[in-house]
Amino acid sequence: MKIFGILNITEDSFSDGGHYLAPGAAIAQARRLAADGANVVDVGAASSNPDAKAVAPDVEIARLAPVVEALRGDGIAVSVDSFSPEVQRWALARGVEYLNDVRGFPDPEIYPALAASSAKVVVMHSVQERGPATRVRVPAEILMDRILTFFEGRIAALTAAGVERPRFILDPGMGLFLGTDRDASFTVLRAIPELKRAFELPVLVSVSRKSFLRRLTGRAPVEAGAASLAAEVFAVLRGADCIRTHEPAPLKDALGVWRALEPETVRNPA
Repeated sequence: MKIFGILNITEDSFSDGGHYLAPGAAIAQARRLAADGANVVDVGAASSNPDAKAVAPDVEIARLAPVVEALRGDGIAVSVDSFSPEVQRWALARGVEYLNDVRGFPDPEIYPALAASSAKVVVMHSVQERGPATRVRVPAEILMDRILTFFEGRIAALTAAGVERPRFILDPGMGLFLGTDRDASFTVLRAIPELKRAFELPVLVSVSRKSFLRRLTGRAPVEAGAASLAAEVFAVLRGADCIRTHEPAPLKDALGVWRALEPETVRNPA
């Protein structure tokens, strides 16, 4: 099981926008995430929440460059979180280990570069299909059929372009990426085993501080740690292979305790 630590180098991310815009602050936070147990630091320089401002690719790259260079120098595995093909090509040219696209790589123009690289690709489903999250309602009961159909088509397109299937990690989306129905995220979390059976590929889950948990608990983003941890542990117990989180340390500790109590239930974290 791998932990992806979230690093937002943005002005308007919903929970920590503006905190790490300065390169020194971003690099220090990235190193803190790794020290706290993140196997991978997932770095994003353009927010995908509904109220975020668009960020030009050259600005994204300028924000990412010093952080990616520092982490690569430290030997810390890097994931670049971007839905811009230009930024994705830049990241692949720097040899990042993971590329994470909230749109699930809809642009065939990036496929040759993906095929020529060795990076693992986090293919995310979203009901919006393109661009950042928007506030739309999709009934929870139809979501899994949509998710399975999406991954079937996207995996076929990527493999036909030469991207090897073992490089895929599937992210079903959470929060507003599944629509405004709070039950949607709970429904999909319960259905992780179905997703794994369908494709026999690793699954990544990102519930950290998401709106569906905050609405349930009445907590602000920075107060949603306990709710996030509960959902993250549940996802691991349902079969998630990767968890993307703002707080690696509590998750690492929780899984260590659970593994000690139920050694046959929780796999040994990587």
